[in-house]
Amino acid sequence: GQGVNEPLSATGFRQADAAGLFLSNVKFTHVFSSDLLRAKQASTAATILGKNKFCKDLEIKCDTRLRERKYGVAEGRPLTDLKAMAKAAGEQCPSFTPSGGETLDEVRERARDFFEFLCQLAVELEQKEQDVHGAASRSSEISEEQLVFPWTNHCSEAELSSDNGGASKILDANILVVSHGAYMRNWIGYFVSDLNCTLPTNLTKSQLSSVSPNTGVSHFIIKLENGNLLKPEIICVCLNQDSHL
Repeated sequence: GQGVNEPLSATGFRQADAAGLFLSNVKFTHVFSSDLLRAKQASTAATILGKNKFCKDLEIKCDTRLRERKYGVAEGRPLTDLKAMAKAAGEQCPSFTPSGGETLDEVRERARDFFEFLCQLAVELEQKEQDVHGAASRSSEISEEQLVFPWTNHCSEAELSSDNGGASKILDANILVVSHGAYMRNWIGYFVSDLNCTLPTNLTKSQLSSVSPNTGVSHFIIKLENGNLLKPEIICVCLNQDSHL
């Protein structure tokens, strides 16, 4: 939750190190992180950037919209306590909301608001590039080598083909977002149910509803045709990838 704002454990730092090495060849244009200690500076986001070959000095921008779901009276207590609270209320996790906690709809609204902010950022970047340099100049800024993602062997060729806007194309933005498990599950649910995100063909329903392992990596390609913020095309390349652990 949000109330227990502790730094990473020793295991967490090892996992963050592994994620940093895994992503070390990917050039990010922006990094956004939850402002909770376990996600931001001296933790996951900073550790990932510290291992990166291209953007060690990139600024980490913290955003409260990326915080974990608030669990109210259940925060700091074992998961079994939360499940017992839900059972007593005649409900089940994760839809159960403890007293003082956030509903799933409230978490999804945070995710929607932040995603729309990212889309606006990408559109403004594209317009700025076209105004200053012309669209063709971007090819010299980010090479294809810097857009080779390390999990491509876990995806079908169709999911990364140039027709689907994959890694072979020059991106206007390549954004790293560091957040939390329950929050990200809600964000992905928003992608799928509200924005018709295209999923990997081998993804099961249980995988889709599962919380990501610590430092699990999910990769989404977002296309905004003609800067249309209302109809983003979203392709999920991989979900909760943990081959680095």
